Amino acid sequence: MNPHQVLEQRRAGILLHPTSLPGAKDRGDIGHQAYRFIEFLHSAGITVWQMLPLGPTHEDGSPYQCLSVHAGNPLLISLDWMFDRGWLDTCPTADDITNDQVRLNCINTAYQKFLDTKDEYYQRYLDFIEQQSYWLTDYSLFIAIRQQQGNISWTDWPQPLRERDDKALQHAVLSLKDSIGKIQFEQFVFFQQWLELKRYAHKHNISLFGDMPIFVAHDSAEVWAHREYFSVDKHGHAINVAGVPPDYFSETGQRWGNPLYDWERMQADDFKWWINRMRTQLTMFDLIRIDHFRGFEAYWSIPSNEETAINGHWIKAPGKELLHALHEQFDPLPIIAEDLGIITPEVDALREEFNIPGMKILQFAFSDDASNPYLPHRHERNCVVYTGTHDNDTSLAWYQSLNNHDRHRVTNYLGNSRNPMPWPLIRAAVSSVSRLCIIPMQDFLSLADGHRMNTPGTTEGNWQWRFDWQQVPKGLPGKIKDMLALYQR
Repeated sequence: MNPHQVLEQRRAGILLHPTSLPGAKDRGDIGHQAYRFIEFLHSAGITVWQMLPLGPTHEDGSPYQCLSVHAGNPLLISLDWMFDRGWLDTCPTADDITNDQVRLNCINTAYQKFLDTKDEYYQRYLDFIEQQSYWLTDYSLFIAIRQQQGNISWTDWPQPLRERDDKALQHAVLSLKDSIGKIQFEQFVFFQQWLELKRYAHKHNISLFGDMPIFVAHDSAEVWAHREYFSVDKHGHAINVAGVPPDYFSETGQRWGNPLYDWERMQADDFKWWINRMRTQLTMFDLIRIDHFRGFEAYWSIPSNEETAINGHWIKAPGKELLHALHEQFDPLPIIAEDLGIITPEVDALREEFNIPGMKILQFAFSDDASNPYLPHRHERNCVVYTGTHDNDTSLAWYQSLNNHDRHRVTNYLGNSRNPMPWPLIRAAVSSVSRLCIIPMQDFLSLADGHRMNTPGTTEGNWQWRFDWQQVPKGLPGKIKDMLALYQR
């Protein structure tokens, strides 16, 4: 299989973030259970595994506000993998792994053993540091200083460190040498594990589908190290921030708070920052979703002193020029556009000019009349259809929440199937003309209320959902495989 040809034939995938994988420890990781999940996908005829961004998160756990656009989350590292290589003398049990710090302590222990033994991986480690220096040097120093400062935002660091005074940074490099080495080791281990997992996925005809938020968290290595590319003042404080204007769902809009890009400066540098970002992601994934793709055409600019998104305005972005630059570097450029919400003809034109598939969400399909573009009979081949996304409730919970009138409309459109929900909705997605359909794992498990991954606009209780193999019915892989074969996926 050529992973770059993911969308050249009809395929089906499952949406599941690695943190949602089962296992004894406090969160899913990219160890043994990830390999078992790939085997499950293969047995069900699924050929795409979609997930959320894999970067290191802040304390809220959101993968859409990461500390780096390049780094992997060290909390996804498999301790079993390091134990298998002799870097850990014991692999902690479930009772031992009660919080993230214990997991990180185990990685630190492995690092010390790794330095003592200097086994066959040591040269790979040195090569990794050199090859990834375009982002790893800044990231490892950023995290080391951040940890030294009690994990507070870099905008609150002492002025010399905040404003990257040369002498202060030189002193930090020397005084934090051990911490920097450990952080680089974390990234080396993460990418070793990830690329091994990717090879295993390809061996089983599975393509990996990643997610790239268009904007970057303010408290991140990229804004600290490359503030020339962002709308921040000389002290690092945001001048204008990202969001979306008021709409049907919110009278005050959404103020995300991410610093906006200085697109003029980025374009003057031939979009080098974006090319480097895409290079890392294409190393990890075969297909990438661009979150908030409409921001490539125009973005909502909000003065940073505004508490809501009301008083913002649209500013044109050089999306066409950026996409041309990316295509020159990466051919093909396997990306999907998250084009949900209020989308203008200009955004559609930009997406269509570069032949980029958009998204269709079936949970959004039944709110209007028969012309709703999310209804399956309105789909086109060049799109990706979902029953729901990580921001939606499970399809069964969604259906159960509908009033009688809307529920009747859904069941009538889906042919008054005798099968229980959400299977009629899953069948509608699989039978769509779209070249790729993605079903959240919760829907294949027929899970109802209480199994949601994220509720937009809330900050607590998100990103914690996990499944257990006991929830998987014995005949589920065969049932999925038969349905996919029926609709040529």
